Amino acid sequence: MMKEDDTDTVFEEALQWFARMQDEKVSAEDRQHFSAWLAADPAHKKAYGRAEKLWARFDIVKPEFETMRRRSDAISRRSALLGGVAVLVAGASGYLATRPGVMADYKTGAGERQAFTLPDGSTIELDSYSAVSTLFTDVERRLVLHRGQAFFTVAPDASRCFIVEAGNGTVQALGTRFDVKLMDPGTTVTVVEHSVLVVSPDTTPIKVEEGWQVSYGLDGIATPRRIDVETVQAWRRGRIVFEDVPLRRVLKELERYRRGKIVLMDDRIGNIPVTAIFETSGTDEALRVIAETLPVKVVDAAGFVTFVYNR
Repeated sequence: MMKEDDTDTVFEEALQWFARMQDEKVSAEDRQHFSAWLAADPAHKKAYGRAEKLWARFDIVKPEFETMRRRSDAISRRSALLGGVAVLVAGASGYLATRPGVMADYKTGAGERQAFTLPDGSTIELDSYSAVSTLFTDVERRLVLHRGQAFFTVAPDASRCFIVEAGNGTVQALGTRFDVKLMDPGTTVTVVEHSVLVVSPDTTPIKVEEGWQVSYGLDGIATPRRIDVETVQAWRRGRIVFEDVPLRRVLKELERYRRGKIVLMDDRIGNIPVTAIFETSGTDEALRVIAETLPVKVVDAAGFVTFVYNR
């Protein structure tokens, strides 16, 4: 939990200045204004130092990493054409290696939703910032959900089972249509048509029927529950539905649909229940509504990170 003085106006200004200074397109005029702000009061310099520490603490992606990533991608493509092996910039390659699904077969970026047809005729619909890899053999069709959420429509193939790895478990299709969502601290599976078999270590496998949902994680498989499948599938229509969902989870969900992190600055407000329907393309509006209807304050730092405080 942050100290109370971390929510003061000077600290908020420092966060915004720090974010602005990370932008590779920052102007000379901005730099002059920043220098003047920094020199105007010793408290500004102190607050700026705290902003730097906070930025590092939450591992916020900075523009220079994105620049290195683009350069690395260009090198990789060029090397592939030449039949050689790419020699990547050490910093960028090390960073990319930590990102789940960076080498996935199918993936979407922040705010993007896309459907893909697999070689066997099955389809995957990926939600924002999601990634899936495939490994099809003569005996099985295996997929790995690295991040995000996916809706699977499985083509019949009696000779090869269809298995999705997600988190610390697997989901085997016993029918045709189901949804898998990978989000800390676990994985949630919703069956829209027929049934699936969910398997997780040290837990008895469980068959989940149409219209039911189950979650699993490090503590094993939870008890299945009936669910409104239309609500679960709202993301496929560009909407997310929350019914008495804790604010911390709502912010995590919204973060998937935008560039930059959303940081909850006070644990005391994390359990505030939220009931709302938001457009996935309008996360700024969603945050504005949250700020207007809940006892919280939302501070955007140049689009790279958004801080949510107790008001």
